[in-house]
Amino acid sequence: MKKKLVVLTGAGISAESGLKTFRDSDGLWEGYEIEEVATPHAWKKNPQLVLDFYNMRRKNVLEAVPNAAHYTLAELENRFDVHIITQNVDDLHERAGSAKVLHLHGEILKMRSEINEEIVLPVRGDILWGDKAPDGYQLRPHIVWFEEPVPMIETAAAITRQADIFVVIGTSLAVYPAAGLVNYAPWEIPKFIVDKKIPSTSALYNLQGFEAPATEGIEHLRKALLALE
Repeated sequence: MKKKLVVLTGAGISAESGLKTFRDSDGLWEGYEIEEVATPHAWKKNPQLVLDFYNMRRKNVLEAVPNAAHYTLAELENRFDVHIITQNVDDLHERAGSAKVLHLHGEILKMRSEINEEIVLPVRGDILWGDKAPDGYQLRPHIVWFEEPVPMIETAAAITRQADIFVVIGTSLAVYPAAGLVNYAPWEIPKFIVDKKIPSTSALYNLQGFEAPATEGIEHLRKALLALE
């Protein structure tokens, strides 16, 4: 039986593939205030701006390629039962070969009805104003915006509760409810964090941190994990 390795990833793992982190040091995302492009109010106020913003993000994702951290997590499936829970909306984990990926905040390569979140379709080009879902309503990015519920969080919590090993890569643990997943990991299991700046985790037991970018820290993590087999 392979040990169940649950990995929570954030923007830091995709940053080294050229994708901007959600909030840069100036508090902006690609030059935009988050409230302008990533809330239901923004969609009501200026849907064209929101569509343009995510159309550009989609192009960025399609141009990006997985990095060493993505590939190493996929390779670890040879030794562990790996479950990735990601805050990222890109598909770099899947392209690197990871088989079990749960997207907490949606997927940029999908679109959905603005009314019915169950109507989800693939998209690789632009979503245009006037493009309709099968129910007749405007299509919007399949993204969980701020102020919207995170429908996959309960599934993610259930996966985390069953972990034999829990890992956090490339996230500041500042965006909730995703950041709260660390509290669902069994108390006694080994836990690891890989990030350029290790967030405050003093309440976590049995924790080891590797303060480094994801592509560098992943090698330290791999060695530590193989020692646990």
